[in-house]
Amino acid sequence: MWRYLAPLGIFIVLVIFLSIGLKLDPREVPSPLIGKPAPSFTLPNLKQAEQMINPDDFRGKVWLLNVWASWCVSCRAEHPVVNELAKTGEVIIVGLDYKDGLEEGRQWLRQRGDPYIASAYDEDGRAGIDWGVYGVPETFVIDKKGIVRYKHTGPLTMKDVTDTLLPLVRELKKEPA
Repeated sequence: MWRYLAPLGIFIVLVIFLSIGLKLDPREVPSPLIGKPAPSFTLPNLKQAEQMINPDDFRGKVWLLNVWASWCVSCRAEHPVVNELAKTGEVIIVGLDYKDGLEEGRQWLRQRGDPYIASAYDEDGRAGIDWGVYGVPETFVIDKKGIVRYKHTGPLTMKDVTDTLLPLVRELKKEPA
């Protein structure tokens, strides 16, 4: 009898795992940074290389870190959304130009608009690695205390902005620094 029940039991377990896996959104990649301090970096500003950018510069404010690159095709689709988000003035947006050429990054912003109050230039990608970036674009929400509260993998859409990012930003702004 066990000879027939064991394969049936294994089959049922596999079906359960498969059904759970099919319900998962592959864009929702959990980040080990959620609830932890934002990783520190000190990188040159893409626009003014003599000026350095550090996440501590934004402590006391709710802000977004948007990881992008001029070579990234998905970033082209996302960039108009980031420009529109910046126009709302509801949140500070900091760029992280990831594994890019200095002039290519600057030209990208000149041609497509610059929604960032600053863009850190991460030529070798080390800061991106510390943030857990494995592909661009990625966007992080950081609270007033410097804690990572949310990560969005892939290009932002206006739906993502209106349904998820802005409501979270508004809630975080209410919290004490």
